[in-house]
Amino acid sequence: MKPPSPPPALYAQIQALPASGPLLRGLGDATGVYLVGGAVRDLLLGGQPTDLDLVVEGEASTVAARLGATIRTHDRFGTSTVLADGFTYDIARARRECYRRPGALPDVCPANLAVDLTRRDFTVNAIAIALGQPTPGELLAVPAALDDLSAGQLRVLHDASFGDDPTRLLRMVRYQSRLRFAIEPHTLVLARRAVTDGAIATVSGARVGTELRILAREPDPLLGFACLRALALDAAIDPRFGISDRAVAQRAMAMLTPDGRRDRLVLALASRELPAADLRGLLTALAFDAGDRDAIVVAAGGADALASALATARRPSQVADAVRHAGGGVEVVALAGALGPERAAEKWLAQLRHVRLEIDGRDLLDAGVREGPAVGRGLRAALNAKLDDRVSGREAELAAALCAATGSG
Repeated sequence: MKPPSPPPALYAQIQALPASGPLLRGLGDATGVYLVGGAVRDLLLGGQPTDLDLVVEGEASTVAARLGATIRTHDRFGTSTVLADGFTYDIARARRECYRRPGALPDVCPANLAVDLTRRDFTVNAIAIALGQPTPGELLAVPAALDDLSAGQLRVLHDASFGDDPTRLLRMVRYQSRLRFAIEPHTLVLARRAVTDGAIATVSGARVGTELRILAREPDPLLGFACLRALALDAAIDPRFGISDRAVAQRAMAMLTPDGRRDRLVLALASRELPAADLRGLLTALAFDAGDRDAIVVAAGGADALASALATARRPSQVADAVRHAGGGVEVVALAGALGPERAAEKWLAQLRHVRLEIDGRDLLDAGVREGPAVGRGLRAALNAKLDDRVSGREAELAAALCAATGSG
């Protein structure tokens, strides 16, 4: 990393960010407002951050009112989330934090910026740039922050950091995988000790689940889950949780189509050793919503059976039937294909799932078929015939469907 630019140049860099326009116009002559955290870190690393977090020495609500429509407030922490010209800004009052017990949410009280920076998770996130007068663009940081940023390493600010907030362990592996930063040696000792001491168990499942979902959405989630495993953090969540076969995981992720959910797939990969009932219970405890929970359970629990069915399928219709019986989406097919039957899985992902009939149930009803199971039976038969290239065109589809629906063939 190059040495930080002088204040005017840093301020010019901020002005050039697309999200800065409505922010700086709204702030006007406000004082005591600072850009802080990941946005500053990424800016100093040469990036173009879009998520801009602000710290205010004073009432965050006053600054929020300058910017736009407040969409969320957290009175306990003195924070607001504001929408302005299509951009979202998180605004927090500078504060001091105290923890009543390990893993608890902190009690807060107002403080100045220097104190606020010392409450943060890692030194590289404890850097701020002034947005207001008298010195816009002035850089402020905790000791070692700029050196750590230059060295590409993650260092906690104090030895009790992981005990106070064990979700910092999960955030650490996220930064490690995203930034390709190393963990500073003493911080690594503290992290391993916290994992061994069961720090994660002191945090609510909802908070752990939030961090897992964010990690699964990272640009390289497999690296993130490898970092989890290196610290035994996956086993701290559940002894059966974690990605143990990286080769299978890489094949599955490579096979997943753009319309698939990479986060669901990586979480399914990490959950394959858990029985369906146990996995559903774990995901419920981690506050996953019903849609994500069901998709992950189906992909994790159904991939092996689907892989076996695909391996023995000889016709396209058999491939399609196997996937239909699996009951999942593209994630379970990608995972099943990674377990062996790649060609069958790829054929369904690329071609078979897009095959549609030119007829529908109304056509069968109009042709005299009674409403009921016969309609579905006829449509499935016609689709199978089309998949196997035994029929082509609307009339041939209708004939095949009527034959199966009426049992006349």
